[in-house]
Amino acid sequence: MSNDSGTEIIKKEGAVLPPAESAPVAPSGGGSRGFGGGGGRGFGGQRGGQRGGGGGGRGRRDSSESKFDGQGGEDLVEKVVFINRSSKVVKGGRRFKFSALVVVGDKKGRVGLGLGKATEVADAIRRGGEDARRQMKSVSLKDATIPHEIICEFDGARIILRPASPGTGIIAGKTVRSVLESVGIRDILTKSLGSKNAANVVKATLNGLLKLRLREDIYRSRGIEIKKVAAPVAPTAN
Repeated sequence: MSNDSGTEIIKKEGAVLPPAESAPVAPSGGGSRGFGGGGGRGFGGQRGGQRGGGGGGRGRRDSSESKFDGQGGEDLVEKVVFINRSSKVVKGGRRFKFSALVVVGDKKGRVGLGLGKATEVADAIRRGGEDARRQMKSVSLKDATIPHEIICEFDGARIILRPASPGTGIIAGKTVRSVLESVGIRDILTKSLGSKNAANVVKATLNGLLKLRLREDIYRSRGIEIKKVAAPVAPTAN
């Protein structure tokens, strides 16, 4: 059957539908926002808008690094150490929020740690970077390594930091390495003995670096004068 305009009409069980139209298709995902692919942006590419994704509320580690200019024109390195996602069940479904743990350093002895929270990942990383830049502190270094060995702890994390000879490199895990590289250390030996929680490991490493002291600073605090020994003069031939 056809109408006056030439469009074919099909009658089926009392319903009239043009052949070019079909039943509306439900969107593959929709509602919730999160990390990955799929219709709703979820961590593991979840199906449907209300399902959270494969993480079940767990975060992920991220080693992304970006460089930008600080207020004084200095080059700062920003590294995202850990991204965590939390969900809240409401009447309409789930609401997701993200927190990003960010380390910022100038690779010249200054480093800061910040935590940013937002409903979007990009906003959480931006806020974490701003918080880290406000909390930057100086670390005592000896050339490309640390002046002495130290055992640092925070909550359940326990980290051992040992100086190393030139050419050794950074012998450390992914989380500790992000802090050491931001400070500017190139030769060091480390060992993690406690918790693997990224936040605790980063804070333990940062606390240990801030406790480092040079020999000159220790002598000065004790009122001891540092005597400089002159280099021996080679005997002259008569």
